[in-house]
Amino acid sequence: MTEHTTTDRTTTEQATTEPAITGPATAYRTPRLALVGDRSAGVRSHARIPGLLDALARRDQLPLDAYWIPTEEAAEPDAVAGFDAVWLVPGSPYRSEAGAVAAARTARERAIPFLGTCGGFQHAVLEFARTVCGLAGAAHAENDPGAADPLIEPLACSLVGHEGVVTLDPGSLAARLLGAQRTVERYHCSYGPSGPKLAALQAHGMRFSGRDEAGEVRIAELPGHPFYLATLFQPELAGDGTAVHPLIRGLAAAAGRRAAAPQPA
Repeated sequence: MTEHTTTDRTTTEQATTEPAITGPATAYRTPRLALVGDRSAGVRSHARIPGLLDALARRDQLPLDAYWIPTEEAAEPDAVAGFDAVWLVPGSPYRSEAGAVAAARTARERAIPFLGTCGGFQHAVLEFARTVCGLAGAAHAENDPGAADPLIEPLACSLVGHEGVVTLDPGSLAARLLGAQRTVERYHCSYGPSGPKLAALQAHGMRFSGRDEAGEVRIAELPGHPFYLATLFQPELAGDGTAVHPLIRGLAAAAGRRAAAPQPA
């Protein structure tokens, strides 16, 4: 797993030896995963990710070449366009809100498999509201405390360290991946979407497919996209880290399908 920065784009061994990702596919190549976030040893989910990538390769035969993309770099045009999957990882407030939003937009518009967890969920919802729904003033209260009417607002009760039940819509992507209508998940967040404002997002095609016991939205997905899933909970914190959560496994499988598909010239 490489810390993918501006200076190592053409100097890392992976970047210089990996087959080109354009043109018709002629041989198998390992799918490339962009881990968008500001990597920190102090963020538990970040510490979990290397072990999960190892488990995907060893136990699930789903190897990925993963690169960390700092949010400042993700703001650059097409920063994640050449990847087979994008995971917008926890760790907000990000150093660049614009970079987090841009990564979610590129994945959505270019049909790149996408997973957003915790802060990734929040910024995926923010991107959709601004770009698709035309809500240019949609704000995140953590990034803009002075916002008059934020889309992402402080939760009435913090979910840091909380574990709770999430009920899934039958037939949703999340339900299919989990093979159940109910799951217990771990959180580490203090912000979430403002319920009354989500009707506009639903009207424009976003599906809120998982809710907690109070009826609050905890999962969002986009029907028609190859793989687009965002969760306020952190599936990377499930268990002891030796077995991969089905939602993360689903992202890896979707990345593999994209890597195997012939690419246009």
